[in-house]
Amino acid sequence: MQTRRFFLQNSALAFGAATIGSDLHLFKNLLAPAHEMKTLRNNVGIFTERGGTIAWMIDNSGLVVVDTQFPDTVVHLIEEIRKKTDRKLDLLINTHHHGDHSGGNLAFKGMVDKVLAHKNSKANQERVATTNKTEDKQLYPDAVFETTWSQKVGTETISLHYFGAAHTNGDAIVHFENANVVHCGDLMFNRRFPVVDKSSNASLTNWIEVLGKARKTFDKDTLFVFGHAAEGFPVHGTKEDLAAMQNYISKLLKYAKKEIKAGKTKEQILAAKPQSIPGAEEWKGNGLERSLGAAIDELGGK
Repeated sequence: MQTRRFFLQNSALAFGAATIGSDLHLFKNLLAPAHEMKTLRNNVGIFTERGGTIAWMIDNSGLVVVDTQFPDTVVHLIEEIRKKTDRKLDLLINTHHHGDHSGGNLAFKGMVDKVLAHKNSKANQERVATTNKTEDKQLYPDAVFETTWSQKVGTETISLHYFGAAHTNGDAIVHFENANVVHCGDLMFNRRFPVVDKSSNASLTNWIEVLGKARKTFDKDTLFVFGHAAEGFPVHGTKEDLAAMQNYISKLLKYAKKEIKAGKTKEQILAAKPQSIPGAEEWKGNGLERSLGAAIDELGGK
């Protein structure tokens, strides 16, 4: 019976492959696992499924998780962690409050010693949950920091930095010092049009400065983890990718300023938006109106 079931399953897959024809990329996606647990350096790695990229550090004497995606995806992360260790989490960090980065926090209730975020991130999470009446679905940070924070966990030293408002007013940068891996959260959308959360005092102008400070703080060997990436681009990279993000935001503001100066309204600018921003054409996909609209608002466009 098992042999017959195996035969039928594989026959179905073979038929699917035949009907797909030469589109091997689509066929591979159908067979690909829904999530990936990938080691980057030392005992530090990433988990990807849906939502913001999760970073983790696992060794015999320490367990750290950065961001939690959603309730339905974080369970897969926990399953992967349990394949490696049964220990309790020493530290759960949220890079910021958005639901695709903190929505799975509650799954770690009773399993973690400390939940940490920037003080503005905690305030934002509480505000949004109260507004949406989802307080019962939250696990809020029980520890906050303002500018810098550092602690040794297992064999790693974890350091957090806050360089000011950018994607939100509470974006933490997380550095696994020994591995020299940095989680940027949503300060980095690799070649993907970013979300600019004006309801949480985001600033495109300051975002450029924040990325500049990050580039100066970390060295040429640092491996950066990104919150999101466009299709076909990785969710980790180098300082050159941070510079490219700076360039995108700079060109975005320049484009919006030129259009406003030409007398165009916000609606006209958004209606006539190009497929990409001149000077930053590698930023593609859907969602240009999110950052372009934010740029217009920040520059006082009507």
